[in-house]
Amino acid sequence: MGVEERLLNILRQRFEWARERFPLDGVVWERVVDALQEERDKLTILRRMEETGGEPCLVAYVDDEYVFMDCSADSPKGRRNLCYDREAEKLRKGVKPRGNVFDMAKSMGVEVLTEEQYRWLQSFSEFDLRTSSWLKTPEKIRKLGGAIYGQRRYDTVFIGANSAQSFYGSRGFRGLLKV
Repeated sequence: MGVEERLLNILRQRFEWARERFPLDGVVWERVVDALQEERDKLTILRRMEETGGEPCLVAYVDDEYVFMDCSADSPKGRRNLCYDREAEKLRKGVKPRGNVFDMAKSMGVEVLTEEQYRWLQSFSEFDLRTSSWLKTPEKIRKLGGAIYGQRRYDTVFIGANSAQSFYGSRGFRGLLKV
């Protein structure tokens, strides 16, 4: 079994799990595969999401696009210890992060989740019970040096803020891909 076939098998298994949680009525797996075969670069992106611990899963079909999001229980392990963006990384003194969220997301080909997308994802299952995930930050907050993140504690989704220069072993980011 080749790499692509293994990935498609994993994604199909997650699709079966997702059908019970996400608004996927009428979505047929074979059509998803056809769309991925037509846009092979998207399979490469899904593979990167998988390799960095995101456990990508089909979560919606909106405006003729299949929407995949990272559905790992914890923030993806291969995307932690990152500060928010390049500007924050350049300002960082002393101990340096592994990189930054937006450069990694761009290199992978994914979008970073917004607060709205994160809350939507959390409405279907429980994520980030022990970790947190950086979120796309409103410009007003970012201009002041901050960045936002999301996490679930006490059966509640919290959105917090830190200095964009900060980085943690328990904070990564969740990606989104449209096919």
